[in-house]
Amino acid sequence: MLTRRTFLASTMAALPLSARTRIGISRISAITDEIARSSQAAIDFAKQYGLRWVELRDVPGQNKEYSYLPENELHAEAELLEKNGIRVSFLNTSLMKVRIPGLEPVRWKRYTPAQREQRIQADLPKFERRMDDLRKCLHAGRILGVDKIRVFTGWRCADPDAAMPRIAEIINEMAVVAARERMHLLVENEPACNVATCRELAEIVRRLPSKWVGINWDPLNATAYNEAPYPDGYRLLPGKRVLNVQIKGKSILNYPEKLDWRAILDALDRDGYKGEIGLETHIFGDGQIQASHDSMEAILKLLKA
Repeated sequence: MLTRRTFLASTMAALPLSARTRIGISRISAITDEIARSSQAAIDFAKQYGLRWVELRDVPGQNKEYSYLPENELHAEAELLEKNGIRVSFLNTSLMKVRIPGLEPVRWKRYTPAQREQRIQADLPKFERRMDDLRKCLHAGRILGVDKIRVFTGWRCADPDAAMPRIAEIINEMAVVAARERMHLLVENEPACNVATCRELAEIVRRLPSKWVGINWDPLNATAYNEAPYPDGYRLLPGKRVLNVQIKGKSILNYPEKLDWRAILDALDRDGYKGEIGLETHIFGDGQIQASHDSMEAILKLLKA
């Protein structure tokens, strides 16, 4: 029997994406340090494709996080973006990409005892200053005009599920500070960290009740642990908590990792997603800039299909 729901679904599937979705070029962003080697070149890239947004992580061509730039440099970058009519959709910080005391990182097993001790001593101060670093990131976000800040969940240990209460305790503490500043902390699923899959994202945000904590969803990252990010993983996510989405270049171009972004965009739109979608090219080497252009062209083609 052809139900009304089945009929509507089949009708929608027959329509071009542009006719059935509110997700258009006005909602597309890109991480600047992967699309260009200078801030001005990143702005030129954005203008070339009609982008209104960019995501920030490192200053293009420099090994410096925006989150920790000196005040004068932050203001200069903010003024350059404003002058060119470009806004910041998301600030990708390295917050909590660190060893959480008591949780041994799986990736450290290959280290010698001396190397392991060296890493512990290097990571411990970073963990201990996490609240100060958070305040720096929030301050940078205010200057840059963005209210969504990335946070990780510590280097991945052997049993991330058992570590969830400890991770939630840490991020809940950070959320109190972010809430005072009316800034959102977005937990990213990252294979090297304790939250990598959609299932783990759903579990951690269940333990993070603050409305100022959300999700930065990177579908391709979820495949590192044999999870199908769509539709299986997506079904697990609390849709209203997804506040930013990222597209890896290999997931939109003709690589083995390619995902069905048409279906993903349809699902996001159907479920009322209101945020931006940022290109994180992540194809490294001399061809990275060209891969960024290829990826953006693929995204635009998909939007017009």
